[in-house]
Amino acid sequence: MENGGPGLRRRAILKAAAVAAAAPAAALLGETPVQAYATYDVAVCEQYRNQIQIYPSNSAWSTATLKWSFSPGTANGWSNLSDVKFRDTAAFGVVALVTASGGKVGIVNKTTEAAQELNDVLWSATPGNNPHAIERIPNIGAIVVASSGGYLHLYGPTAVSDPSTLALVQTISFPGAHGVWWDDVSGKLWAIGRDYARVYNVSGTYRSTRLSLFRSISIGAHLGHGLDASYSDSNLMLATDGSKVMTIDKTTYAVTQAYPDNSVKSYSQHSSGERFWVQATGLTYHGDTRNWVSPTVQFFDATGARSFTRSLSYGAEFYKARLYDVSFH
Repeated sequence: MENGGPGLRRRAILKAAAVAAAAPAAALLGETPVQAYATYDVAVCEQYRNQIQIYPSNSAWSTATLKWSFSPGTANGWSNLSDVKFRDTAAFGVVALVTASGGKVGIVNKTTEAAQELNDVLWSATPGNNPHAIERIPNIGAIVVASSGGYLHLYGPTAVSDPSTLALVQTISFPGAHGVWWDDVSGKLWAIGRDYARVYNVSGTYRSTRLSLFRSISIGAHLGHGLDASYSDSNLMLATDGSKVMTIDKTTYAVTQAYPDNSVKSYSQHSSGERFWVQATGLTYHGDTRNWVSPTVQFFDATGARSFTRSLSYGAEFYKARLYDVSFH
């Protein structure tokens, strides 16, 4: 009969009712539909194996999904890798800027080789004082290093295309200096340390390059740590200190708390609005003393809600995670 008759229609109605009843039950059990997230690459400072690693955000992290790594070993000041940024250069293409708390900083020529080592380092220096962050000033090729011992170190070249000509040209006192970032919108250098974020003018070229203080921004009586740009809002800097995650408006210099979470070592935001951080657990792993790390990277959706985590089966010790992007915002 057409439409299967009344018996078939009755079974269809009962089936629809059963599906409707099951939906809230599934929700109670946490069986929610899988949300679609943006796809991007994440660079991490992993201190257990002492490597810079790059992984895709949309896949579980493993040796199979590892896209690139830099392994300097732990000797001669390269222990405890503490920062990485990737920048584009005219002479070498993409380079990795790297610091190690053991005392060393360097520029790595990022090639098509998947696993790179010290033989790929174009330049290195030993500023000491626990280097925590590094940045390159475009066009003039100068390098700025923040050392938590209380200094910003400025290196200037004699040839922009030749990093081997870099030499220390200025040292600025900044207690607790931990983060540094070039703002290509204003053409100024940002840094963060104890109690303040600071903005610096850059003048001169080559070995005559100099930094001069433009503005100090109070973040409260805390040790500033992470500093990054929002790739979702070019008017915001992202920062962390011992008690919170915050945004800093680059026009008004207003500081706004984003999360009341402590011990966040780094905080990054993709153009989709999604974000991620590394938050120290205060625990130690593998019998070492590194209580400033975490075995996971926490991701958040575009609304700011926690979404998923990434980890490694061998028990990583992540110190920082940053969006793999050569642009400044």
